Amino acid sequence: MLISILLIRRSLIAKLLAFISSVILAEATSSAKSVDTASEPHDAAPDVNVIAKREGEDTHFFVQNKELCEVTMTFQMRLVNLISTTTLPYTATFPPGKTVEAFALEPTSPEAKWEYSYTNYYKLGSSCAVHDDSAVYQLPFAPGTRYKVTQGYNGSYSHKGSNLYAIDWQMPEGTPVYAARGGIVVKVRDDSDKGGGSVKFDKYNNYVLIRHEDGTLGHYCHLKKAGVVVRPGQVVRPGQLIAHSGNTGYSSGPHLHFSVFKTKDGKERVSIPVKFHTADDEVAVTLKEGRKYRASSAAPIVVTAQKAAAMPIQGTIGQ
Repeated sequence: MLISILLIRRSLIAKLLAFISSVILAEATSSAKSVDTASEPHDAAPDVNVIAKREGEDTHFFVQNKELCEVTMTFQMRLVNLISTTTLPYTATFPPGKTVEAFALEPTSPEAKWEYSYTNYYKLGSSCAVHDDSAVYQLPFAPGTRYKVTQGYNGSYSHKGSNLYAIDWQMPEGTPVYAARGGIVVKVRDDSDKGGGSVKFDKYNNYVLIRHEDGTLGHYCHLKKAGVVVRPGQVVRPGQLIAHSGNTGYSSGPHLHFSVFKTKDGKERVSIPVKFHTADDEVAVTLKEGRKYRASSAAPIVVTAQKAAAMPIQGTIGQ
């Protein structure tokens, strides 16, 4: 009888240990890394959070976008005994001021161990934006004044890749800068007084970032310390004073850098060529390096908050 009791106890202990082991194996392990790709010239790091929530055996991933414009993110994941509800790697554009579910992970075999690790890359802007090519931009300085384009499209010094279609105008520090196109101010910086001709100075760049009604972004860079006169959330019209030029960030001398872009994914953005009104040309023109251009006094087009935000802002792209 004693031997039987001992055998039963040993059997129960063995079953209990096996149950504990199965529970431990079924628990998830995870690791994550977020990367903002602010290493691109003149970029601004977005304010976003990735939130993972367990619901039963599933893990749901949400993106909290605290910015005033879209953010594009790319998720790269390593999965063990898990399947995603989206194709990986996954790229999506998330709307401003909202928390949106991106995707979920489900165990392929719930009884077995599962784990994941991921890296997500993120950039300000929308991959769904389609530039309105009928839009003509004003020169971003005072009517009647003339400034020289020191670096144009595909400029040899730094206008490649994400800045392929950027324009640089040589101008003294403190020159008034006007909006080339209307929209909503989504991000600004003007607390830096550092600049130099090395990429290591890029993190000291002062800027104004404006979202246009088609979802593209206009970037005004190298601004003077305390030189920005607009605030995030403000609607501006073409020809409205927004800042004063400077020599901050990655800059070889006092000038204004302007570009229009959208995002390709969470790692890259797409530079967009645009045309300008000038006082001396009858039609909109592509600016040429080495030439001086005089700003016209054309009446600005009023942009309302509703019009500036007219483009649908939620879109996703699986890759």
